[in-house]
Amino acid sequence: MSTKEKIQEEHDVSTLEQPNNEIVVYNDDVNTFDHVIDTLIYACDHTPEQAEQCTILVHYKGQCTVKTGAYIELEPRCTMLLEAGLSAEII
Repeated sequence: MSTKEKIQEEHDVSTLEQPNNEIVVYNDDVNTFDHVIDTLIYACDHTPEQAEQCTILVHYKGQCTVKTGAYIELEPRCTMLLEAGLSAEII
């Protein structure tokens, strides 16, 4: 008879999973559609189609998540959005 052993590996879940943060852009009465689209293409590496869809969502829904990822990666992108005059935050 053979004995089967179960080997249980322990992993620190906090090191395996990185929490995702989001950049949310909010609607305002100042910026034009073209400016928001151009800024999303520049700051978030969106395609023109993706930027246009996000801009439409911002306009009609009041907000849109435009980028997700680790906070350290999102911070410079959010700064670019803010410097361009958009209302945005990392959540």
